[in-house]
Amino acid sequence: MKEKNGVRYSKEQKEAIVKRMMPPHNESVATISKEEGITEPTLYKWRKAAREAGVPTPGNGQTSDKWTSQDKFLIVMETFAMNETELAEYCRKKGLYREQIESWRSVCLQANGQVYDQSKQLSGALKEEQKRAKQLEKDLQKKEKALAEAAALLLLRKKAQAIWGDDEEE
Repeated sequence: MKEKNGVRYSKEQKEAIVKRMMPPHNESVATISKEEGITEPTLYKWRKAAREAGVPTPGNGQTSDKWTSQDKFLIVMETFAMNETELAEYCRKKGLYREQIESWRSVCLQANGQVYDQSKQLSGALKEEQKRAKQLEKDLQKKEKALAEAAALLLLRKKAQAIWGDDEEE
């Protein structure tokens, strides 16, 4: 594959460099760029392509507690079908703890349930607000009707006073 500056990198070279961005190394793009002489935008492009292919590549020297949700999710996906032995080996290779992955897995599994619960709560709150708005609308209509009646009575009183005179003077 040909890059913008005309240099070609083999698939193996790209994979080796992207691997340096992955656990347990988590080397930063800037560090790799200086060491390898590859521009940072190129490295970011490779990392993005690896992520899109489903490879967790947190990079930038971040510890696992600062990884993005996407990277944690990819780790969970990668390890979901592993047995205890395979998971332990994976954790050793990646510099992770089983407890971290279990915690991330739990969060992933609960994510949709929380959305459903929040949706249910919001739906209930919306219905309550609609009910309240309807009651307020009814109250407003009653008050507008009473105000119109009062205005009509005042107008009739003024007309009656104009026709028959002012009763209050007598």
